Amino acid sequence: MFRALCHDMRGSLTCLESSLRHLGTDAPARGELLDLAQAQAAHLTSMLRTAEAAGNAPSTVAAMGQRLRDVVASSVAASGLPGRQLTLRLGERAGDVLVGDSRLQRILVNLLENAHRHGRGQPVELAVTSGHGWVELAVAQPGVPAARVAGHLRTERPPADLTGLGLWSVQRQARELGGRVVCEQRADATTLRVQLPDR
Repeated sequence: MFRALCHDMRGSLTCLESSLRHLGTDAPARGELLDLAQAQAAHLTSMLRTAEAAGNAPSTVAAMGQRLRDVVASSVAASGLPGRQLTLRLGERAGDVLVGDSRLQRILVNLLENAHRHGRGQPVELAVTSGHGWVELAVAQPGVPAARVAGHLRTERPPADLTGLGLWSVQRQARELGGRVVCEQRADATTLRVQLPDR
């Protein structure tokens, strides 16, 4: 996995290095170079965050917990997903659920980053609900092949080439928290439902 991560990072680092080198000159496309450099830096950050979440980093548990509405807000901000692309539906009771384990936030960031990186700019809907002892995070996006997503979720070991690493990580962390991940396709949209016990 480490070799695959290094391989995938090489292209972004080369592009970032080249962009920064040309920014020091009086290049006419200075704005485009800056946009490219920022995009590559965001991509590298996203890859590292995914790799960290897939590793064995210990989870942090807050003594009092954070409200789920705050965890959702910080996850959206950390994912890089543009606000204009996201529709958020936060259930009335769900926002006040207390979250005491950082794995829930890592799950949510992974799902939103995947939608941002692989969704080709398609709109994303995030619905967060709570009831009957469960919290559900449902991320829906059109144009995503459900069969490929389901295949990544069934992977037992982290993929050697990093393809589907984020989804593998989401599945693993959901299981660690006593939950499950369900993939379904309705009409043109694929929905990933992460269902976790509210405890």
